[in-house]
Amino acid sequence: MSDSRPHTFSIKLWPPSLPTRQSLIERITNNLSSKSIFTDKYGTLTVDQAVENAKRIEDVAFSTANQQFEREPDGDGASAVQLYAKQCSKLILELLKKGPVAAKRETLSEKESSPRETVFDISKGKRAFIEAEEAEELLEPLKEHGNGYTKICFSNRSFGLGAARVAEPILASLKHQLKVVDLSDFVAGRPEAEALEVMNIFSDALQGSVLSSLNLSDNALGEKGVRAFGTLLKSLSSLEELYLMNDGISKEAAQAVSELIPSTEKLKVLHFHNNMTGDEGAVAISEVVKRSPLLESFRCSSTRVGSDGGIALSEALECCAHMKKLDLRDNMFGTEAGVSLGKTLSSYRNLTELYLSYLNLEDEGAIAIADALKESASPIEVLEMAGNDITVEAVEAIAACVAAKRDLNRLNLSENELKDEGCVKIAKSVGDDHSKLQYVDLSNNYIRRAGAVALAGVVIKKEGFKLLNIDGNIISEEGVEEVREIFKKKPELLGDLEENDPDGEEGDDEEEEEDEEDDELGSKLKNLEVNEDD
Repeated sequence: MSDSRPHTFSIKLWPPSLPTRQSLIERITNNLSSKSIFTDKYGTLTVDQAVENAKRIEDVAFSTANQQFEREPDGDGASAVQLYAKQCSKLILELLKKGPVAAKRETLSEKESSPRETVFDISKGKRAFIEAEEAEELLEPLKEHGNGYTKICFSNRSFGLGAARVAEPILASLKHQLKVVDLSDFVAGRPEAEALEVMNIFSDALQGSVLSSLNLSDNALGEKGVRAFGTLLKSLSSLEELYLMNDGISKEAAQAVSELIPSTEKLKVLHFHNNMTGDEGAVAISEVVKRSPLLESFRCSSTRVGSDGGIALSEALECCAHMKKLDLRDNMFGTEAGVSLGKTLSSYRNLTELYLSYLNLEDEGAIAIADALKESASPIEVLEMAGNDITVEAVEAIAACVAAKRDLNRLNLSENELKDEGCVKIAKSVGDDHSKLQYVDLSNNYIRRAGAVALAGVVIKKEGFKLLNIDGNIISEEGVEEVREIFKKKPELLGDLEENDPDGEEGDDEEEEEDEEDDELGSKLKNLEVNEDD
């Protein structure tokens, strides 16, 4: 639970405390109902009218200033305080100019139509510990009778035992109205024993709530932490989103998750990024996936999952016909798991984003996935398969897949070995039918002049295109000049070429065949236009 990150403590001017806000409401009430230059000119309000309007004015001014503060989260809040005061003065004058009768109508209208605030968020500003006294003040709005809060975010504030005990009865009183709870990074820097006790307190307080979303990320949970939230997890019957990212989820912790979340029939989002799950942990998570038929977004990236775990997850994902976003990046699936994943993807009809970079898929796995996607009805918008040791042997299948996916917006095939031949085929696959394409990354692929010029000539013609990355290749100096000439009217669409090595070689065996390959590529490029229209 403790970490080595520095904890900075500073005095923040925003948000104002509840007593400060109440004091301002009283001053506004006095300005609206007492004799002054403005009330002599426009008329005074009754005390009741003044009180109601003062509350509304302060609330509107606070919301406006808070939005300003959210745009400057690292500031001290001085600009928000200035805007807060300025807005109050402006709204007071506007109200007085309307006259007492109009003010009365506006008060009644506000009562009938103004929505109640639904989000309570204390995560803004710099990371800091929070103890009992500060918790009493910060959480005061949650005690207000009849408040409309349905979402709370306690992230970025590290709760000690005292603060947790202050929060406990408040959360218990709200648990039947809360829908979204974000407790990410809320015990940072605390000793393990204290952090676990804080988790237990929050879990007990929220037990039996009707949450649709729960975020417990960035808490170094491990198995002990998962079980500390066991009371809450077991009681959730309407959960739609669960986030457990960067939580030290080992195989034991993953097994605890599978055990403690019995009700996943409504689950739509499940994210496990950056954990140490491993194969055995992936098998446990696959059981949760199997019980989640409505799953639409699944993330299990950077979790040390190998072939066996990859196969288990792939097979479990067959149960998730509604999948829209799938992120399995940075694991060690290998070819066999790639083939298994291909079988699953062939049945999907709604998939729009697929992230499969750094999975050791190699040609066989990549071909299986590309073939499956080509035949599927999924309207793929994002396809990432970087760093998978894919060679020209798999490009035919990938190009056919890309050609079939006309909704494609982003394509990332970087850090493979596609070479010129592969690059030319990809260029052909993203022709006129791909009007939505905006980003292409084929960096670090041993691409020379011919491939680079071919791809540049295709993407420059696309309206709305935003960035081509072909850095880290072996494009000749002449080739670089040709590419830059193609982008001369829109240089911002071409990424840096600082890592390009014009003297680089693919390898001794390929070098001998270079001239022959260039001749063959020249014939393939005859039908490609490579210059921007004048």
